[in-house]
Amino acid sequence: MSHLAENHAIAIRQFTPDDVVAAHLLSRAVKWRHRVEDWRFVARAGHGFVAEDTTGIVGTALCWKYGRGSGSIGMVIVSPERQRQGIGRKLIEKVLDELGGRTALLHATPPGEPLCRSLGFAEVGTVRQHQGAAFHPPLISLPPGERLRPLGGNDVTRIIDLASRASGLDCKPVMPVLLRESAGVALDREGELIGFALFRRFGDGYVIGPVVAPASNDLSRAKALISHWLSLNAGMFVRVDIPGDTGLSEWLDELGLPLVDAVVKMSRNGPLLMDPNVMEFAIGNQALCL
Repeated sequence: MSHLAENHAIAIRQFTPDDVVAAHLLSRAVKWRHRVEDWRFVARAGHGFVAEDTTGIVGTALCWKYGRGSGSIGMVIVSPERQRQGIGRKLIEKVLDELGGRTALLHATPPGEPLCRSLGFAEVGTVRQHQGAAFHPPLISLPPGERLRPLGGNDVTRIIDLASRASGLDCKPVMPVLLRESAGVALDREGELIGFALFRRFGDGYVIGPVVAPASNDLSRAKALISHWLSLNAGMFVRVDIPGDTGLSEWLDELGLPLVDAVVKMSRNGPLLMDPNVMEFAIGNQALCL
């Protein structure tokens, strides 16, 4: 076998913590802004695979299990020099095997959408990415009896419940990992936690999400939760990823957080069951779908 053929032979193996630095370099090669710490976070919360040849790692794909019924797929990257060679398909097939019969979610970019459809995924929504640094959040009034307060240790069980109902995912395995990386604010109604918003470092700045609140045509609760973090971090680079049906996109544009990208949310093996009384107004991580 020639040296060239050997160099292009692909082996797929499990992702390990030792792969984080190489995976980070791979993500920089495709112009993703993830830090090494962002990679460590998603790797701790999930499982995955790498594709490698004699030059090193040329592809990655991770997945996260939400109980026995659902999971998500993300961090699917193939080196620019090795794209269109079937590597991405092999990696996604491996994580699908890992997820078994679970309902699988992912966010697909336009180039990746045809591959996802060929693997049985169907569109179930969109996510709109807003970001910026020069914003001027207004003061948002909440309904009578409601207020914002810091999250406390006794709120974890309720947060997991609200996040699970809003997303349709069993968040018990992943939410505690996300909470350890985040600051949080609670939406409180006379002593009952009815919503929350998390805030953490990500990429070149910070991300707000998940943001969960009661589902309503009145967006004041979601706006108050988001504005809380914006007002505390004026001048910082902040990103907010919102489902396309929230009605918040124009408001974020007006605040100085313009729309910069949009991806398609896709599902395989059926839809998720979500509580219509609770809504996820922003997600904290596209790979986690949460």
